[in-house]
Amino acid sequence: MNIPFLDNWRKRNDDTRGPGLASAVAADPEGVAELLAECELLRVRAEQRGLELDDSPASLAALDQLPPRWRDDPEELPWLGNDAGLYLGTVLVRNVPGAVWSIWLSGRPVVRLASGREIDVVEAGLDWAMAGSPELSQVYAESAEG
Repeated sequence: MNIPFLDNWRKRNDDTRGPGLASAVAADPEGVAELLAECELLRVRAEQRGLELDDSPASLAALDQLPPRWRDDPEELPWLGNDAGLYLGTVLVRNVPGAVWSIWLSGRPVVRLASGREIDVVEAGLDWAMAGSPELSQVYAESAEG
């Protein structure tokens, strides 16, 4: 799957053949977290509906309440779902003590909790965008518990 933030990361690094994203997370976790937090498509769509995403758990609940109009556009749906997952991860990393971004060998970003449990936030975001379930706020609540 194409991950939109990689384009931005590549623009900031002259050599796209350099160390993998996992190495980038180890070398600059805050920089990678900033890139993962961009979620531009989701932020634009939420703003169009009057919702400002402030990286709080309450914003996840507000997203859950939006009418799922994005399902009408099959080309945008996976991109929006990907962004929803990255946004969920951003909220987890910024609000749950010990939560950090990690990258699987496949290149997929996940959130690792202090307990060692890994949350595939991209999969959760895609499921939410396509079916509305599980709700993003529910995934957050379950993850925040440990």
